[in-house]
Amino acid sequence: MALFNVRGGAGDITKPDLNARPQDNLYLAVNSEWIEKAKIPSDRSRISSFDGIDLNIEKSLMQDFADFADGKKKLPEVPNFEKAVELYKIANNFDKRNEDGAKPIKADLEEITSLRNLADLNLRAADFYKNAFDLPISVSVDADMKDTKVHVVYFGGPGLFLPDTTTYDNPAAADLLKVLQDQSENLLKMAGVSEADAKKYVEDALKFDKKLSKVLKSTEEWADYPAMYNPMSLAEFEAKFDSFKIDNFLTSLFAQKPEKVIVTEPRFLDHVEELINEDNFDEIKGWMVVKFINGVAAYLSQDFREAAFPFSQALSGQPELSSGTKQAYRLANGMFSEVVGVYYGQTYFGAEAKADVEDMIHKMIDVYEKRISENDWLSEDTKKKAIVKLRALILKIGYPEKIEKIYDRLQVTPESEGGSLYSNESVAAVESVKYNLEKLNEPVDRTVWLMPGNLVNACYDPQRNDITFPAAILQKPFYDLKQSRSLNYGGIGVVIAHEISHAFDNNGAKFDEFGNLKNWWTDEDFAEFKKRTQDEIDLFNGIEYGPVTLNGKQIVSENIADQGGLTAAVEANKGENGNMKEVFENFARVWANKQLPESIKTQVSVDVHAPGPERANVQSQCQEEFYKAFDVKPEDGMWLDPEKRVVIW
Repeated sequence: MALFNVRGGAGDITKPDLNARPQDNLYLAVNSEWIEKAKIPSDRSRISSFDGIDLNIEKSLMQDFADFADGKKKLPEVPNFEKAVELYKIANNFDKRNEDGAKPIKADLEEITSLRNLADLNLRAADFYKNAFDLPISVSVDADMKDTKVHVVYFGGPGLFLPDTTTYDNPAAADLLKVLQDQSENLLKMAGVSEADAKKYVEDALKFDKKLSKVLKSTEEWADYPAMYNPMSLAEFEAKFDSFKIDNFLTSLFAQKPEKVIVTEPRFLDHVEELINEDNFDEIKGWMVVKFINGVAAYLSQDFREAAFPFSQALSGQPELSSGTKQAYRLANGMFSEVVGVYYGQTYFGAEAKADVEDMIHKMIDVYEKRISENDWLSEDTKKKAIVKLRALILKIGYPEKIEKIYDRLQVTPESEGGSLYSNESVAAVESVKYNLEKLNEPVDRTVWLMPGNLVNACYDPQRNDITFPAAILQKPFYDLKQSRSLNYGGIGVVIAHEISHAFDNNGAKFDEFGNLKNWWTDEDFAEFKKRTQDEIDLFNGIEYGPVTLNGKQIVSENIADQGGLTAAVEANKGENGNMKEVFENFARVWANKQLPESIKTQVSVDVHAPGPERANVQSQCQEEFYKAFDVKPEDGMWLDPEKRVVIW
């Protein structure tokens, strides 16, 4: 047995160790020098390989926006890009924002504070929803999980004040809520609400939020994606309500009411009457007021921005608020994300890189097919269906060829015509709600991208069976045309195969090649898959990372994808006789991370991914080729006994 035989290697993985060997701690051996030198920007709560790329992209695009706004650069021929630049100019005009103060939100705040009773809320609830105000319920339109060609209505609960239901059981919850309480009272007073009313609104809001926290889903529960599919007939659904007039609400939202509703949170629905009733009206109203003021403060003056920062700071540990110019860029990028992503892709992403990455994706799919075919625990019947799903994958690389229709509908009113930052953000939110509701009677557009081209990320969509690799992630350390194929396999190769693996993780495995929720497994095969899934849960469960302990169940889908991704990349590299050390070293390098303790706590409470450093070490510990490449012995820190190593894909 190893002297330091622990999952994730020996010692505290959040702190550098310049003497670490790959055999004892791969992550620290590769990244300690970087960790020691890396500085977390004052307006961020961490720095990582992902963040390093993002900072560079943000710097380039911020300069571009400044040049477009000043007329130093000609606007690109990207549809709707001029709207993004106009919003940037409005957001960056702090003289006007500071002069306006709370004026832009007065009418909307009055809409909520003028509510008299539950009957009044019932009369106005649909208008509130259409105006993108927070309500104690959520309704949206999305593809039907069991027939992804059509749309259906989904129903669930609202968002909480704290990051997760489990956060409320944490000793720090009281301190966090006190910060929110003080912040909210201050913001309301700045907006012209009396001190007595502000205190009452916030006090009531916290009471209602506490009640919600008892019945809403935790992040761990949300991690079971198919469990959100609970169809009910309209009659059965409406029978759950009494005080809240759901019939009138739905009639006002849709030209024709839906025949069924998919309930994402059955427990919340079972308790909806005891939550939304006349006795709780004051608490509901206070909650809506507090949600509103904290949600809109960022669109107002610098004073409001600063007054709305303490709660975010308490959650993340971020030392300073970002600059106004940076916020202006981020707001423009946020509203017009796909538009800006297409500009980024066309300007900064090369055709040669796209072709090379596409070649790697096809190689990874081939490797995956071979591994499925040679799998020793699947029946032939399940193997055939898995390969059908694999070959049906749709690839989205770089940026979309066409921009989604919503961006044609978003309008930006210049300040010269009476527009403010808040009014433009508000109008865009209203249009987005309308656009979503209108989808109910339209076919699903499977060409829509889930991520813009300038986002440093990648994803798999189980309902479309597609994988998306934005242009932004296709650069060092993940990918570089000039670096060795082995290094690329350890970076983008793992990312590619990770996303493919999501088609066969504990959630994706329940969807077929068309993205429909359907069982295509034999009972025996699925029972074995569940057993291996539990092994993956156990592998990570209870690992200590800095100030937190990992929840293996919450992060299992991403860990299955990591396991499959690294295995496929190792296999592909093996097939090309590549340098295996480079694969593992770059795999560890892409997870380089330096993070404030508060940020770690918040991230681990809501994220379905394990912290990057643990992903690097624990997954490597399960790879036979890792032990060969670095000659890892039983007495070394990275040694994991063979029977504890998890292999699924």
